[in-house]
Amino acid sequence: MNYKKRIADKILKEKLESFGGVLIVGPKGCGKTTTAKYFSKSFIEFQDEENRDKYLMVAQTSPSKLLIGEKPRLFDEWQDAPKIWGAIRKSIDDEQKTGLYILTGSSSKDVKTPHTGTMRISRMKMLPLSLYESEESNGEISLIELFNNPNMFDGCISDLDIDGLISAICRGGWPSCFKIKKENLKLNVAKDLFYQTAHVDASSIDDVKRNPIWMETIMKSYARNLCTLSTNQTIYKDVIANCELSERTFNDYLSVLEKLYIIEDIDAWCPAIRSKTSIRSSKKRNFIDPSIAVAALGISPEYFNLDFKTLGFLFESLVIRDLKIYSQTFDGKVSYYRDRYGLEADCVLHLNDGRYALIEIKLGSNEIELGAKHLNEIEKLVREYNEHEKQCPLRLPDLKIVITGGQYGYKREDGVFVIPIGCLKN
Repeated sequence: MNYKKRIADKILKEKLESFGGVLIVGPKGCGKTTTAKYFSKSFIEFQDEENRDKYLMVAQTSPSKLLIGEKPRLFDEWQDAPKIWGAIRKSIDDEQKTGLYILTGSSSKDVKTPHTGTMRISRMKMLPLSLYESEESNGEISLIELFNNPNMFDGCISDLDIDGLISAICRGGWPSCFKIKKENLKLNVAKDLFYQTAHVDASSIDDVKRNPIWMETIMKSYARNLCTLSTNQTIYKDVIANCELSERTFNDYLSVLEKLYIIEDIDAWCPAIRSKTSIRSSKKRNFIDPSIAVAALGISPEYFNLDFKTLGFLFESLVIRDLKIYSQTFDGKVSYYRDRYGLEADCVLHLNDGRYALIEIKLGSNEIELGAKHLNEIEKLVREYNEHEKQCPLRLPDLKIVITGGQYGYKREDGVFVIPIGCLKN
């Protein structure tokens, strides 16, 4: 098997060493099955048309028989045979071993099980390919190494130019794209995901018929509000300008998009640096991959010759996707900071040991100065807060980073690192 290594590999390996089973979730087409097969020694594919009926009959009557095979044993699209979950749970209890089973399931089918699998079957989320995994980032700068040894940084140069960056944003990190030779045809993968989500998956997830035009309209509105703090009410008002649907229905459709791993909003970082009332705590709107926004808007790479502002929002979405992927290996968490005074950090990357980085995301080099100013101001506010708060002081940021779409990385005199997205890895 010619397997392209993923950042998620390390996480799956560690989970297999810790739990009896691992359930891999994530958006369609991100590579769940391929990765699961690489780590499994035997497998059952419930979507295999030649054997599907046989597998489903056994799963319904004697599911434990399907567990016989070399371990780890993979059950792909396990949700087609929900009784297999209970059989796996019992097998893990009986055998008292780790690394027995891997499960993957289409997020387009919502199945309720009588047992959660807690402490037996661990969940892990896979995302599309990062720029480093697609070999568009040269990986000169490791995030975790930068945390551990910031003084070792001596600059970097990205090989990714603006045209390559636009191509990566529009195409997305879908593995199937890289089997397609013509660049313009690679865009069809995200377009198809957009269409299938609205016209098929939105209804098949729980067998509730949903209007595909309404779903498309909601995704388009989400794309127009990408990486903003627009409220549900704002997006709803935008949607009903073109569709007649109730707010309750609108919220139901949003919930479906979350379950399908199409949208994945960013939570706020809410330290009381100024006052509790000054913090913006609403979620920042985002897709799991910026290519979905491009597909929803119906635009092409050539469009950005005229609209650099929209490209900036899409670039931020791309960077957030990659930071989420990279930080998975060290159990990191991504949030944002913004207060009512206009002070912001596009991203706050938290490590599980308490360290964190304040990050501004700026596509063009002319915006670097503004980004650095924001980061330094937040650090200043934390210092001032700590002068008065002696019992529970806030940790100062361990890193201040401006991530750019440019080519050159360097460290400023004020301590801010300027790093091209084309140089980053986990």
